[in-house]
Amino acid sequence: MTNKPSKQKGVALIIVLMIVAIVSILATEMGSRLQLQIKRASNIKDNNQAYWYAMSAEQYARKSIRDLAENDRDLIYLDQAWNQEYVFPVDGGGIEAKLIDMQSCFNLNALRDPGDTSNNNTGAGAGANTTSNSGTNSNTGTNSGSNSQTNLPDRIVAFQRLLELVEGDIPTYNVETIRDSLVDWLDEDDQSTQLGAEDGEYESRQFPYLPANNFLAHKSELRLIHGVEVQWLEKLLELVCVLPNDSLFLINVNTVTEENAAVIGAATGLSLADAQSVIANRGPEGYQDTNDFLAEPSITALPLSDEQKEWFDVTTSYFKLHTRTKFNNATFAMQSVLKINEDNSVSVVSREFSGF
Repeated sequence: MTNKPSKQKGVALIIVLMIVAIVSILATEMGSRLQLQIKRASNIKDNNQAYWYAMSAEQYARKSIRDLAENDRDLIYLDQAWNQEYVFPVDGGGIEAKLIDMQSCFNLNALRDPGDTSNNNTGAGAGANTTSNSGTNSNTGTNSGSNSQTNLPDRIVAFQRLLELVEGDIPTYNVETIRDSLVDWLDEDDQSTQLGAEDGEYESRQFPYLPANNFLAHKSELRLIHGVEVQWLEKLLELVCVLPNDSLFLINVNTVTEENAAVIGAATGLSLADAQSVIANRGPEGYQDTNDFLAEPSITALPLSDEQKEWFDVTTSYFKLHTRTKFNNATFAMQSVLKINEDNSVSVVSREFSGF
């Protein structure tokens, strides 16, 4: 027997409806995926445009720094045009750029090669350091000649003074621990200094890692150093910087601000108040040369070693460019370390990328 025509038509209708439903589902899915791909392509396009805006800002900064080097290489101070924040509107977004002098902060990599000195307040290398519990904190204005450290290179003594000047009152034990642990982190050997830390300390932690035994790549590495604690890390990070693969320790006394006057205090032995006073008295065009800075009454009263006097300058070789760009819904941030070379050309030493 054959099915009745009415029943066959009913089955055919169901099949057609199923096909239509499947096609509708496929069409909806394809449409959704197409919209997603269009949105993704649009986001990539916007992000790429924001990236190239940042790169154009970097190129403009390099040209501006080259012009500065050719015209004012021997004297760089805050009232010059390079210290202005630039805001440049573009269709669909904008560019913001700001240059920071990287010689107005304490270069942590300078402790990788602190040098040995023979003056009366330093001695052998960091591996032979000793400390005295009766020392006076440099917050009181005590200079390096009467500092509590002996047998320490001047740069390491300066770093300890910087820790002592950080807002938040870092305990003395932590100060000495951080000092020695940072030296251990930077040096190439696996022998820990008095209160320092090498492989064994870091391998024993819940999430083990090893010290770099090399230059720091970024100042944020400081949070990995034995003895560092979160409550005053932010204040410390405001005073320090890292010159990639460079142990240069030169401070431009014309670009240090009163907010980071502790850098001057650490390098000289001045109290924080005296260091701020020196900065406030330098004038809008800064010191014309380092002799003017060293001739300040509060500076001449200090028994600075010959090495310490070499730490100060009125010019700069390193800048950091902070760039933020926006295009449509895309945002992009980049930090570029720029170096002025001997021929006044400007090279990019490193770049960091991030969102806002």
